[in-house]
Parts: sequence; structure tokens; C-alpha cells
Amino acid sequence: MALSELNRRRWRNFRRNGRAFWSLVIFSVLFVLAMFAEVVANDKPIVASYRGELYFPAYRFYPETAFGGDFGTEAIYRDPAVQCLIVTGGREACWDEPEAMIAAVGNGTSDVPKDEQGWMIWPPIPYHFKTINNVGTAPSPPDADHWLGTDDTARDVLARVIYGFRISILFTLIVTVIASTIGIAAGAIQGYFGGRTDLIFQRLLEIWASTPGLYVIIILFAILGRSFWLLVFVTILFGWPALVGVVRAEFLRARNFEYVRAARALGVGDRTIMFRHILPNAMVATLTMLPFVVTGTISGLAALDYLGYGLPASAPSLGELALQAKQNLQAPWLAFTAFFTFAIMLSLLVFIFEGVRDAFDPRKTFS
Repeated sequence: MALSELNRRRWRNFRRNGRAFWSLVIFSVLFVLAMFAEVVANDKPIVASYRGELYFPAYRFYPETAFGGDFGTEAIYRDPAVQCLIVTGGREACWDEPEAMIAAVGNGTSDVPKDEQGWMIWPPIPYHFKTINNVGTAPSPPDADHWLGTDDTARDVLARVIYGFRISILFTLIVTVIASTIGIAAGAIQGYFGGRTDLIFQRLLEIWASTPGLYVIIILFAILGRSFWLLVFVTILFGWPALVGVVRAEFLRARNFEYVRAARALGVGDRTIMFRHILPNAMVATLTMLPFVVTGTISGLAALDYLGYGLPASAPSLGELALQAKQNLQAPWLAFTAFFTFAIMLSLLVFIFEGVRDAFDPRKTFS
């Protein structure tokens, strides 16, 4: 679908803002990698070939019996015996000396027929965010095996950062889109109609703003348990008023402009006037506040995780990483990782939204 001339001009303005454009490129690359985290950091192979058939353990469940094993539970692909079963086509000798069998197949000295020999393609980081690597002490410093070290339960920090980045961004996108939609609609109704409607809404907002959100979260989590979608719901519940004041002020200012009066005189409906004529002019002020909403949502999620009232304990969490950094001062790599992850993520988002704001501002151009 072709862009209108107005949107092409906005894109050109955004493209000329080098800081915003390259921040978008970098953030997009990081986001795409995080969305496919299962093929970047996982303790399961991306693809495995067993007796000529392809398997995709990173995304599908396969019991050990599917590879000639004895158990109906999911195969533990890091176990040398399971790896040997895949490579040798399910040879029983794998239970005795799996490493020797794998080496023999690799050297071509085994009696396994070529059509039964298998292989596996592993992710660049062979650890899931839940993988516990009980080798040495924990937390352990960065090395060739764990690029950012391990945390105090021997889990790979880089894998947890990748998965935590994904869940933080998805949480922020869902909350920001829904909360902003509700807030913009509420502010538009207040500002456009004014009078008693505006007065009633303002009193309701004042009451709602005085509600202690943290107490509500604690009570709900105590009753219903911690979950991602419950946290999304509660965050939206207390986050939608963030844009109401800005949108309301813009609509109060614009509702008596000449073009609005002319539209009313021509019989144009209120909804069309509000969202087709006034709202585009209020977008600059709205987009000015949006970076604060986005960064506030990410920071709020991290703070709740830090306090123990955020995502479930089993979920990867950047806030939980910050808590571990505080509890393990002898492991400075945890603090550095948490700091730089938040700094880079928030800086990229702020630069992107600054560019979007300036692109929507008709008074700004870039040379």
C-alpha cells in the first residue's frame, strides 16, 4: 500500500534524523533476535536428524523414546547418551560409552551405516534461560562457555538477558498500545465535549490516581498468583491515565478552531471531527509523552520484579537480574550486565520516539 505524501514527508524527516534511524535499526535487529530466542539460546538443538528424518526440538516436544531411548519424558539433549542415540541411530551401546560412540562415528571408525547416522545443529548459545549448569561455583565469571557468566543458581546470564529482553519488550508493547488507546480516547472525549463531561471525568481521574497501585498488585497476586497477563491487566488499569491530560489539553485548545467550527457547520459527526481532524494535530504533544510511558512501563516491570511482585519466579526477568546483582556484590558482572542492558534498551527507545515525535511535527525539518 502506497504512503500518502504526508506520511512520506514524515518518513523522510525520520530518516534524516540519524540518531533515531540507527537506533531503530539496532533495536529492530535486537528485537528480531530476541523474538527467535529459541534458536539463539537454547539447551535443545535447532534441528536434529535421526535415521533420515528431521526433528525440531527447539520448538516441538519429542520424548526420549522417539530416538530409541527408554523414557516417555522429553529427551534431555545435553545428555551425552541422548546425543549418542541421535548420532548412532539409537544404538544400545550408547548407554555404556556414549562419548566413545560419538567420537567413533565422527572419525568414521564405527559400524553405524551411513543412512542411520544422525546430526544436530545447536544454537550459538547452548543454554536456555532455565538451564542450570552445575560446573564449578555459582555465580561464575564470564568465560568462553558463559559469555556473561552465570547467576547465583548457575544459569547462563546471556540467555536470561535475551529472553528477559523479549518479555520486557512484549510486555511494554502490549501495555503501551492498549493503555495509550484508552488514555487518548478518554482525553479526547473530555477535551472535545468539555463542560459537565470534563468535570465528571476529572473527578473520577483524581479518585483513580489516588488508588495505591502497588497494594492492589500485592492483593491480586496473593489471591490469584503471579502471571504475565494479570500483570499486564493491572499495569493497564493504572497506566492509561498517563496521556489523558495531554490529549485533553490539546482538544480543549483545538475544539474552537475555525476548521472545527466549519466541520460542525457542514454536519460532520463528532467522532470524525475528533479523530480525523483534531487528533492528528494533537499527535505531536501525545508523542512527546509516549517515550516516558514506554520507559516508565519497562522500569515499572523491572521494579516489580526486583521487589518480588512482578513476573512469575520461573520467568526470565531483568529486574530479577538486578536483584541478584545487589545480593552478589562479589559478582560485578551481574551489575554491569543489568546496567548496560537497561541503559541500551531505554536509550534506543527514547531516541526512536524522539525521532517519531519530530517527524510528526510540521515545524521541524532536518538537513
